[in-house]
Amino acid sequence: MISFVLLSLPIFGVVAVGWAAVRTRVVNLQALDALGAFSFRFGLPALVLGLIAKQPIRESFNATFFVGYLASGGVVFALLLGLSRALARQTLTEASARATTATVSNLGFLGLPLMLAFFGERGAGPLAMASLAEVMVLLSVGGVLMSASSREGIGIGRLVLRGTVLNPIVAAIALGVVIAAVGLSLPEPVARFLGFLGGAAGPTALFALGGALAAQRINRATLVAASGVTAAKLLLYPVVVWCVLDRLLAVDHIWVQAGVLIASLPSAGNIYVVAKRYGADPELVSAAIALSTLVSVVSVPFVAWVMLR
Repeated sequence: MISFVLLSLPIFGVVAVGWAAVRTRVVNLQALDALGAFSFRFGLPALVLGLIAKQPIRESFNATFFVGYLASGGVVFALLLGLSRALARQTLTEASARATTATVSNLGFLGLPLMLAFFGERGAGPLAMASLAEVMVLLSVGGVLMSASSREGIGIGRLVLRGTVLNPIVAAIALGVVIAAVGLSLPEPVARFLGFLGGAAGPTALFALGGALAAQRINRATLVAASGVTAAKLLLYPVVVWCVLDRLLAVDHIWVQAGVLIASLPSAGNIYVVAKRYGADPELVSAAIALSTLVSVVSVPFVAWVMLR
């Protein structure tokens, strides 16, 4: 267990540095926005493109894994949606926000550095397919449902398009798949450029994530309500993924390990943008994102220890 904590400690350590920098006002929010934009639009896509493009397509993609991972997310999404509606008496908009927060992971800022730390370059394929399942399907469905009671619902198509098809990381995945599928090799200068640019992605993304957490203000009542969503994200989701991938579909063990670890990641920050746009309980979504990220400092190394030992 200690070795897995030590392996993930530098990653969460950079998050802590970003948090401290903003809390002590060494870095302001404007600088944080610039770091986040650089990482999301340039650094992470370059890193993903370089990793996917140079791996044989059969090692990067597994259709059974994709179907199983998407089905697992769908089960958790439907369960949270139903329980929120039936037990908590939430509106469809609010229930959809909870379900989306429990099934869309922080794949770019936190997922990519962690997957590379635990699996090396082989982690790029499972992460790419999880991104397609969660961002292009679950987040899109959640966004549509969150807009159901909003007068601005007519704009959801544009929001979904910008959040999925025009997502730089999704675009990098698609381009990398094309390059790998046709058997092309990136020219050495291009590969070095992508490696150099992508090398800055992890630290800047993690620093920006920590700063974003420091800027949040959450009251106690909202935090208590968000604990259920956090439990579903960090506990229920990984268990369902394990049951589906390992027990039901019997995919290769490394794919099971990667899938469970990806599912155990905290909630993605971009859910808050959609929730705020449609008034889908953004305070609870923000609290769940912050709480799941804090708890993941302990839970992610534990899941890695369970799955990889």
